[in-house]
Amino acid sequence: MNGEFDISAFVDTLTVPAAANKVVDRMKVRRHAMKISQQELAKRSGVSYASIRRFETTGEIAFLSLLKIALALDCLEDFTKLFHKPEPQNLKDL
Repeated sequence: MNGEFDISAFVDTLTVPAAANKVVDRMKVRRHAMKISQQELAKRSGVSYASIRRFETTGEIAFLSLLKIALALDCLEDFTKLFHKPEPQNLKDL
C-alpha cells in the first residue's frame, strides 16, 4: 500500500503489509456490501473521514479507530479472536 518492498509479493508468506492489505480489503468489501460510503462510515463510527480514507489507501489507522469502524460495520466480535491460539490437545498439535 505504501510502496515499500514486501517479500510476500514473491514468497508465500504473511507479512505485516500483506496482513494490513487483507484487513483493508475485507473492510472495503464489508462497507460496499452494506452500501455505506466512506463519509457515511465516518458518521456512523465517529472516525474522521480523513482517517478512513487514509486507512483504505495506506492501511494505517489508530487501533481504537479500527475498533470503532468494526463496530459500525457489525464486526467488532471479530476482535475477540485476535491473539487466540487453541491449546494443543495432543502431541500432533504441537
